[in-house]
Amino acid sequence: MSLNLQRRTVAGALASLAALCTLGLAGTAQAQAWPAKPIKFIVPYAAGGATDITARTLGEKLAARLGQPVIVDNRGGAGGVVGTDQALKSPADGYTVLVSLGTTMLINQFLYEKLPYNPQKDQALITQIALAPVVLLVNPKMPFNTAPELLAYIEQNKGKVTYGSWGMGSYAHLASAWLSDKLKADMSHVPYKGESPMLQDLVGGQLQMAFASLQSARSFIESGRLKALAVTGTQRMEALPKVPTMMEQGIKDEVFQVSGWLGMSAPARTPPEVVSRLATEMQGILAQPDMRERIVQMGFIPVGSTPERFSTQFRQDAAVWERVVKVSGAKLD
Repeated sequence: MSLNLQRRTVAGALASLAALCTLGLAGTAQAQAWPAKPIKFIVPYAAGGATDITARTLGEKLAARLGQPVIVDNRGGAGGVVGTDQALKSPADGYTVLVSLGTTMLINQFLYEKLPYNPQKDQALITQIALAPVVLLVNPKMPFNTAPELLAYIEQNKGKVTYGSWGMGSYAHLASAWLSDKLKADMSHVPYKGESPMLQDLVGGQLQMAFASLQSARSFIESGRLKALAVTGTQRMEALPKVPTMMEQGIKDEVFQVSGWLGMSAPARTPPEVVSRLATEMQGILAQPDMRERIVQMGFIPVGSTPERFSTQFRQDAAVWERVVKVSGAKLD
């Protein structure tokens, strides 16, 4: 190789290196300048629900801390798939954030034959905002007061017990189908469009049992129209302190130890500095007494985890839900 050619080769390499460094510095500067404009929270459900209310409260507090508006954009449809897909396919610049339930962020990958997004690859997990355990409910006329007594009743009445859910693939469906399979009980599933009609039929005696959120079931429990036998997860709800967990009652199946949850993520490849900053801000907000109290009253358990801890929990929960969905046989288009 001639001396001139060597010089041109070296000069070209140095120029390429300089360009890469410039791009890297530009990217770092952009991350450091974040946020320089309003941030959008996409909630993949209709306005007015617990997820929407929580997102709006978090958005108000985050805006105050960052000095930029936070806009909540409700994008409902297809059980949360539409909004989740839009959020995860937005530019990965830290200005679009998904606030959603574990159903769309995790479980749907096992339910849908063709999901337009990949929960494992398309999102950068930010924080698990709160756990969302549910309550095991029965009609008060049923002759038992504990979860083990309910299980004994189911075993003694195989093929005769009917349970409700707020839709195919919901926790209420999957957990009850798991229970039916374990007990070889051949229970009948009645899916509803929402919790309200399901709870009304449980009160009316058309159903024998159902899992439901505390937010929807609270008035029925307090009025005595429904009986709460247990809660899911590994800890009792602060808003329902006298009701033990399934695990406390000796029912240690993994499906009853995992809880639903409310989480926050961003499109994959969002700058790690921005993800870390968002997580830190969320942890600070969720530690505030008024925010914590608001979440507790909705029947949630505040968390505020790091991205690393959230990722670990995500993988653990995914392994459980993959097995549970397979047992249930649930499939969605």
